[in-house]
Amino acid sequence: MLRFRPEALRTAALLAAVFVAFRIAYRVLFDGAGGSGPVLLDPPEVRLPAPFGHVVLFGAVTLDGLWRAVVGAAPIALTILAFGALNAVVDISRLFARGARRGPVRGIARALVIAWATFPGLADAVRSVRLARRLRGERGAASLLVPVFERTVERAVAVAAAMEVRGFAAAHRVEGACERPVEVRGARMSRGGAWALEVDDLVLAPGALALVAGPTGSGKSTLLDGLSGLLSHVDGGDLSGTVLVGGVDRAAVLPRDTAGFVGVVLQNPRLGFAAETVDAEIGFALDVRGVAPVIVAARVAEIAGHVGIAHLLGRGIRALSAGEATLVAIAAALVERPSLLLVDEPLADLDDDARDRVVRLLDRLAHEAGVCVVVAEHRVDAFAGIADEVVSIAAGRAEAVGGELQRTSRGLETVAPLPPLPPRPAEGGGGAALVRVAGLSVAHGDREAVTDASLEVAAGEIVALAGPNGAGKSSLLTAIALPHDRGTVEVAGADVARLDRRRRRRAVVLVPEASDDLLLALTVREECRRADRAAHAPAGATAARFAAFLGLTADSPDATRLLAAHPRDLSAGERRVLALALQLAAGARVLMVDEPTRGLDADACALVGGALGAVAAAGGAVVIATHDGAFASAVADRIVPMVAGRVGGRVGAGGSAGAADTTSRDAPPRRVGAPRPAVAVPAGRAAPRDRAPRPARRIHPLVTALALVLGNLIAAVAFAWPFFTPALPSQAQAAAPFAAIALTPFLLAVLVLVLDDRVRSAKLLAMLGTLTAVGAAVRIASTGVGGVEAVFVLLITAGRVFGARFGFLLGVLVIALSSVLQGGVGPWTPFQMFACAWVGAGAGLLPRLRSTPAEIALLSVYGVIASYVFGLAMNLWFWPFAVGAGTAVSYDGAAPFAQNLTSFLLYSFVTSTAGWDTLRAVTTVIGLVVAGPAVLAALRRTRLTPSAGSRSLRRTSRPPRAPRPGAGRRAPRPDRAPTPVS
Repeated sequence: MLRFRPEALRTAALLAAVFVAFRIAYRVLFDGAGGSGPVLLDPPEVRLPAPFGHVVLFGAVTLDGLWRAVVGAAPIALTILAFGALNAVVDISRLFARGARRGPVRGIARALVIAWATFPGLADAVRSVRLARRLRGERGAASLLVPVFERTVERAVAVAAAMEVRGFAAAHRVEGACERPVEVRGARMSRGGAWALEVDDLVLAPGALALVAGPTGSGKSTLLDGLSGLLSHVDGGDLSGTVLVGGVDRAAVLPRDTAGFVGVVLQNPRLGFAAETVDAEIGFALDVRGVAPVIVAARVAEIAGHVGIAHLLGRGIRALSAGEATLVAIAAALVERPSLLLVDEPLADLDDDARDRVVRLLDRLAHEAGVCVVVAEHRVDAFAGIADEVVSIAAGRAEAVGGELQRTSRGLETVAPLPPLPPRPAEGGGGAALVRVAGLSVAHGDREAVTDASLEVAAGEIVALAGPNGAGKSSLLTAIALPHDRGTVEVAGADVARLDRRRRRRAVVLVPEASDDLLLALTVREECRRADRAAHAPAGATAARFAAFLGLTADSPDATRLLAAHPRDLSAGERRVLALALQLAAGARVLMVDEPTRGLDADACALVGGALGAVAAAGGAVVIATHDGAFASAVADRIVPMVAGRVGGRVGAGGSAGAADTTSRDAPPRRVGAPRPAVAVPAGRAAPRDRAPRPARRIHPLVTALALVLGNLIAAVAFAWPFFTPALPSQAQAAAPFAAIALTPFLLAVLVLVLDDRVRSAKLLAMLGTLTAVGAAVRIASTGVGGVEAVFVLLITAGRVFGARFGFLLGVLVIALSSVLQGGVGPWTPFQMFACAWVGAGAGLLPRLRSTPAEIALLSVYGVIASYVFGLAMNLWFWPFAVGAGTAVSYDGAAPFAQNLTSFLLYSFVTSTAGWDTLRAVTTVIGLVVAGPAVLAALRRTRLTPSAGSRSLRRTSRPPRAPRPGAGRRAPRPDRAPTPVS
């Protein structure tokens, strides 16, 4: 619990020094620095007119007057230093973690743990989005907003699902029958609307490995979500028929209550990690149900050893590669020793070695440990010779097509074969080089990612860079698109490094691996128009190119529907093709794509391959970096190996890489003949059922409402203590300010305790924790910029969408986390928490409006009022301490109310209202006008709605279906806002 963090003490020392300096300044300004000592300055006194006639500005400044100012400020300065010393030696993050395991506010503490784990990743997200913005040729901070915020919301959704399936807040844990892992008969699974996935008969035995295969959008994830319970209990979907997991009725039991025997690995597991280290992530499921730390540590070490990741223990989550993250996610799902393991697309982002390792682990879990493993995966060839059962999904039906003993690849190949790519109209390569790269080196800090790379690509040629994770492929493509390191990049004889932004985009463009970061607008049509304007292209050119890549005409009904959709509601294949169209808006001669098939099925890969072929056929040069050997062989004229930052020689599309290892991705994983350590997760043995803490009795809603009203009224009195003190008995007046300071944190704790009873839902806490991290980052980033409170934009929009209680808690937690991170904890912190909490809560109480412009106008007016009221409230309680006694605007308990009021208003106007508060109001309005629509849309695409007795947090989406290749779209955003959690 103890550690030394010097930056917190340094921050406290700086704040103490600033306080003393301001006290001296106030004394000088308001005629309070006079005395009997030597006169240092003697400016003329200025008496203000009525109603401020009692106030005199300036006057003589003496040495002993300044000394009295310093001495008077010393108690407060020492208090600030004391808080800083406490913050420096106490590990607050450990307190968060301990509070999340047990105690009366474990819900709020868990939100802070999520925020603490999310905060470092925000910097990575901003860096990634900034790179995408440069690649797209955008400028200004506004273009960062949509992709960063969308990433934030996606993380909140993923964390919510991960916490739910790992037993967070489970109140009625049930035991499953290990001999009956999956029984589905006459089931219908739907995410709403007319589409549904029908499963007539699916029975899986212990020790079976079942592969769920089908095109993108066919319903693979729907089937897994139906089995895990996320579909009906979290996503707000419908489930009918017989669906039993471990003999338990899936429709009747929450996912959290079956976490003891159902393990789940979600897509892109890094998004759903809720802890800061590998150890904490693996042990999360045990930790949240109160298992003793020593047992948790032993179990984590045991599982990590069996999975083969013991060397990762103690490492930070952010430092993991894609393959390591997948293995950690599997280990976390195994920590309760489940009899059923559901794994959704575990191979999407992995290179050959990592894929082989994951597949062999799943093979051992099923065939040696007896776990029933169900895997949804596009890369069906990886499981050839391993899968016992194949579940084919097509046209809204899931059907088992292989028997238990079928262990050949023949059954797999009939499910989802790679369709032939569209023919290339012209042969690529063979001509003069269009792009030449020579001697290019890239360094990331002390590590050299690319060493002396050289590459030539001709017009009409497609070249694939192949190599393992960490080979330097992404760094090389980025350095070609944005050259600034050692070496030269020439396109058609022009040095790319010497081109301005517009001419560079006409020469070479890159679609990064995180291609969704390129999406900045609220509709596809707006994205295309924005790209046309930036490239000075004819109106509609990008939309027509996007439609053509999909095999549509720009005015077709399908194209019109896609253009009206939110970009992130498209299928993965459609989003990838949209990114290609956007980057080609300026007519670039060279197109580079990083991992073009990431997360795509065979049909979507063919769609992307057709788009790349069309670019090459039009005379462009195409370079892709990929782990997908089958795709590279199908589309590329050459495959160039890259290992350890070095580019290899020319290689034929189907040939060998010479010295480099170019093992075909089509080969099934090697069945290891040597003895292998068993994975100690026997299907018939559940984890020891350490008794979980009994759920706390829920507080009655009337008690909650009464506590909130009274607590906030008393807090308001604590803020305004200078005006209430004269009404107290004379012997109590001296203690009033200190009572207010002591009472405020107590009141805050009571209100948080009451609200914590209402936010035990994993979904709500995930969103609360993630937005807390964003708010803390925004507040810290604006520190030192007088009056700029950009965090008000987040508090107002989140409170508006999710309701007053959510807004109140978000304001409290943002101040708490940011103060701890920057070492700014002090006696003012509880008052800041209350003030920001009121800002967020007030937004949730505003009337509902349907028109976006009217809503933004309403929020802007509220933002102005909140900015000034916030400043006045924070000034009011601290005014007597800030000025001290003996000045023209000092607080005087014996003076009339009107005199104290005018003194306070003058003090506040001079020190805050005219400057800081006005700037705060202006920046809040600008932020709401510029960012408000995007933030509101992103938050409203996530629903917080009641479902099956719990709160549901989900991305708005249309149910998957099986349309033409590359489709499988999701619905556009709803017109109506979700019901707030108020």
